[in-house]
Amino acid sequence: MEISTLTVYHCLAFAWYLFVNYSVKHLRTENRPSGLFVYGGRWKYLTILNLVLQTVFYGVSFLADVLRLTKKLRSAKCVISTRDLLFSVLAFPVSTFVFLSFWGLYTYDRELVYPERVDGLIPHWLNHAMHTTILPFAFLEIFATPHRYPTKKKGLILVGFVHLLYISWILWIYSVTGEWVYPVFGVFSPVGLAAFFAGCLAVTVCCYSFGAFLNRMIWGDSIAILDYKRKGK
Repeated sequence: MEISTLTVYHCLAFAWYLFVNYSVKHLRTENRPSGLFVYGGRWKYLTILNLVLQTVFYGVSFLADVLRLTKKLRSAKCVISTRDLLFSVLAFPVSTFVFLSFWGLYTYDRELVYPERVDGLIPHWLNHAMHTTILPFAFLEIFATPHRYPTKKKGLILVGFVHLLYISWILWIYSVTGEWVYPVFGVFSPVGLAAFFAGCLAVTVCCYSFGAFLNRMIWGDSIAILDYKRKGK
């Protein structure tokens, strides 16, 4: 993709996620279901954390494009490295996991992840903005521009560390409130819950590996951070 086109795309994606975050922040709360957005606020939901993550990622991507357009190569190299790490370890695997886990559980039994009472608070378009469109954006990014992935060992360690952080956050909230962030956690025994969390980690690792595979298949094994800039791609 030409750098000028890529800049426009990243600008529009950044603006879109800013708009979605704004819409979530300004939801009408007079009919809010009890327990929703209380301890931990919106920051206990992976969906919300992912929206913020995508906003940061596309903001960094837009900045990298602007620096490339203005020929500030030294600064661009640093920003592109940050962009690629964000995308490989966080933006792609998290958005893919959110899509798969949400719609998988929603199809099986929506009460386990998105109770029907929430429909009165969150419009349908916003639900799809949070849980559906994130996947096309993630795949489009892979096809739009190459990304340098970390070594396999480093990437898996970082993915596992982020997963452990969020699980720790969920368990902390439960220890304080006695309520699970998502109803699905309440149907498991302690052993079953540990197995469920391990399964979620396995899915996240698969999402990360799939992203690395696609990136390698499309752009090759060796990607110089700024080489493709000189070609305008």
